[in-house]
Amino acid sequence: MGDLIDADGFRANVGIILMLREQVFLGRRAGARGWQFPQGGVRSGERLEEALFRELLEEIGVGKESVELLGQTERWLRYRLPPRYLRRNQQPLCVGQKQRWFLLRLKQPEVTFDFGRTSEPEFDQWRWTDYWEPVREVIYFKRPVYARALSELAPLAFPRGKQPPQPEWWDQYAGGAEPPAQAD
Repeated sequence: MGDLIDADGFRANVGIILMLREQVFLGRRAGARGWQFPQGGVRSGERLEEALFRELLEEIGVGKESVELLGQTERWLRYRLPPRYLRRNQQPLCVGQKQRWFLLRLKQPEVTFDFGRTSEPEFDQWRWTDYWEPVREVIYFKRPVYARALSELAPLAFPRGKQPPQPEWWDQYAGGAEPPAQAD
């Protein structure tokens, strides 16, 4: 079962925003300096929620029973890969990702993360961070998608209307050109 790459070259993917109280999980990519949310490809024949819970378990070792699903983005959010990240020897060529983002909350504060559930772990460290911080931490070409996902899901993350204010640096990091919203 391979990854789903649409006719425009975008790989179907789920993004996971995992919350504990008012903070979000951020993982450091194994062998790299970058930080990001858990995410992963949707396999052929797999429903989005199946991909979500498979990726959550594979990447950080957290099972479905440990989280509450609060919601998801209304549409696919897309980003293009910079030319240097394109794998031109793979067919079909993947030019970027289209992601459906899910917001989850841990049911209890005591959870053990396990990054060794696959032969190639995604993360080697983790931390809880302020809600908006991942926009500044993720690799530059993913920042507009992170900003859109966090903004769209903030009312679900903070249902009493007490969203944290966007930081002073917000426009500098999140203000990049956003691809147009596309329905699939």
